[in-house]
Amino acid sequence: MVERSGFSVKAKKDLEIIEFALNGEEKAYAELLDRYQDSIYFLLLKKIGNENDAEDLTMETFGKAFNNLSQYTPVYAFSTWLFRIAINNCIDFVRKRKIRPQSFDSGIDFHDPDNANFTSLSPNPEELVIKKEKAKELKSMIKTLKPRYARLIDYRYYQELSYEEIAETMQLPLGTVKAQLFRARELLAPLLKSKD
Repeated sequence: MVERSGFSVKAKKDLEIIEFALNGEEKAYAELLDRYQDSIYFLLLKKIGNENDAEDLTMETFGKAFNNLSQYTPVYAFSTWLFRIAINNCIDFVRKRKIRPQSFDSGIDFHDPDNANFTSLSPNPEELVIKKEKAKELKSMIKTLKPRYARLIDYRYYQELSYEEIAETMQLPLGTVKAQLFRARELLAPLLKSKD
């Protein structure tokens, strides 16, 4: 990796850490996470306004960055590249959220209330059966993971514990919980894709 002379001391240190990460040193990933996690989280929280979504998007940002770290070229500082990934994640998230919920008044004709088309937003029985079946499949896939990963996913997504609560429950450092949850999702992704 070519070092940039115009980079700040912090940006140059990032390049060193990235070198270690690309050479397989796991601690380097944790160090990058420690250096930027709060900044990314607060940026996303400001944009989205929901703590849980901001936490999830933060971890997704680091997941994408770490999976594509070999593609990073130091034309810009690592922090610039990382923040761009976070912003793109945020934009995708907002787009998906705007598509899903239907506008409340989309089927209502206020000028002719007798002819208003009130469509139910609740799922029909067939959709409920499909949803339950998918949930059952997902739980069985989770059981194929190592027990600690399955437990982390259960705490986070089924019991809806915060990262801090999980760390306290499992008596693990917060950074370890976040890194292992990221790894658990990474292991689950190919299983989910194979079911599509």
